Amino acid sequence: MASTINTSKPFGYSASFKIGSALFAILFVLSASRLELTWDRFVLGLGNAAKFLHKMFPPIFTPSSELIKGMTESLEIAILASAIGVLLSIPVAIAGARNLMPAVVTWPVRVFVTLCRTFHPVIVAILFVKAVGFGALAGVLALTVASIGFLGKLLTEAIEEISMKQIEAIKATGAPFMSVLTFAVLPQVLYRLIGFIAYETDSNLRNSTMIGIVGAGGIGGTLFSAFQRYDYDYVFGIVLCIIALISIGEVLQLLVKRVFQQ
Repeated sequence: MASTINTSKPFGYSASFKIGSALFAILFVLSASRLELTWDRFVLGLGNAAKFLHKMFPPIFTPSSELIKGMTESLEIAILASAIGVLLSIPVAIAGARNLMPAVVTWPVRVFVTLCRTFHPVIVAILFVKAVGFGALAGVLALTVASIGFLGKLLTEAIEEISMKQIEAIKATGAPFMSVLTFAVLPQVLYRLIGFIAYETDSNLRNSTMIGIVGAGGIGGTLFSAFQRYDYDYVFGIVLCIIALISIGEVLQLLVKRVFQQ
């Protein structure tokens, strides 16, 4: 059979690709011009960044009580939000799975999960700060919403990809719906669920360091206060602590995955 590949122009592009590339280039130039992205501003920014970095050295970690309180609060927010998010995401995912529930149930649940994923956790934190006031409660609620959006979507897709043979076999015995979930659905998605939980906990740990900037508790509030006081050396100390916390969370995530994969 003769080959249909055009070897005369191995790097030739279609007309639609050329038109799309031209439109993208035009939009890029227009966006850069409207946002005043000039080389002079970039060079000026480099000079300001050098002065800022000079003021950050050497880093300091005092007052240590304020730093420890913020780090501990961020960790607590991440753990609570992850735990509550998992507990709420499992029934949401089951209700959103099209191979387990009718369309009249799945579509509203999927819309709800999409709404939870629509906004960044910082924006959601601003809304909860207005609703429940400043503090860790707003942070926990904001990250819980983010957890439902992430875990609800991925777990729903995982349930929809399972084999239906086990479900049909359990149903054939006359077992109730909870037994079908326990003995047919859960064993097939358990390892993926553990991976999702580990990743979302790590993500909440990172996000818990940001939401404090808008008053939702955590080390972010301490960082913002240090910026307002121009304590850049203390800012650098906080940043180093945040990096250490995130690194520890990443290592723990890998250890959990390795333990359950054995």
